[in-house]
Amino acid sequence: MHEIDLDRPYIQFDDVSKAFGEKVILRNVSFDVKAGETVCILGRSGVGKSVTLHHIMGFLKPDHGRVWVAHEDITDYPEKELERIRKKVTMVFQNGALFDSLSVGENVAFPLRERGDLNESQIYQIVDGLLEMVNVGEYRDQLPSGLSTGMKRSVAIARALAAQPEAILYDEPTTMVDPLTAHLLGDLIKKLKYQLKLTSIVVTHDMALAKKIADRIVFLHEGQVVFFGTPGEMEKSELEIVREFLALDTLDLGYWRGAQAAGPPELPE
Repeated sequence: MHEIDLDRPYIQFDDVSKAFGEKVILRNVSFDVKAGETVCILGRSGVGKSVTLHHIMGFLKPDHGRVWVAHEDITDYPEKELERIRKKVTMVFQNGALFDSLSVGENVAFPLRERGDLNESQIYQIVDGLLEMVNVGEYRDQLPSGLSTGMKRSVAIARALAAQPEAILYDEPTTMVDPLTAHLLGDLIKKLKYQLKLTSIVVTHDMALAKKIADRIVFLHEGQVVFFGTPGEMEKSELEIVREFLALDTLDLGYWRGAQAAGPPELPE
């Protein structure tokens, strides 16, 4: 469990802009994430959500503005300093980024072995505990190729936790999974927040997930922050683009409920 400094943001974007050639991705983006808080970054595809995460990890540098991570201004940090920051802040990629040739347990053990201060017994005690925490303990000896997308994401979360980070970034954790798995992943992210006091940023287009886990929401539209506040405040927002997003999310949810109630389509005889 980590000591939480409540006096200043753990992560902060200060007037950040980023373009690739003529295409502007982020435009004067500012928001902050307090230590121990979960912030969701919402918006349609292509509005700069994942680019925001890549700035936090130091994979990208802003054209303008400053990026603060782990209470440090990392904007001009060289790679060696960024590697130090990445030991505090880790990222769960959308594809899981697991090693296909290693078992589930070996994937989670990988960052523990890199530390060099644990014996095999200690490593597997930690691995078993982490896999149980994310509800995939029975798959320890399987290869990732035999797992569903949702299970792979859970294993990726366990591997991220093995590094004992202070913060985790999740890139679209519920994309390409069924509604039940999305619900379970949301429960897991919420559980980790309360059990481990982790600071979290979750990039998503899933409003149901955001309502479940977010303390605050950043809503991006055309590379700009058009809303930053609590889920309750977002639902009361009068901004047209926010109202449209919420209305479409309700329609999507209605579709899933209808599809589940109707069951699978009948095949012709």
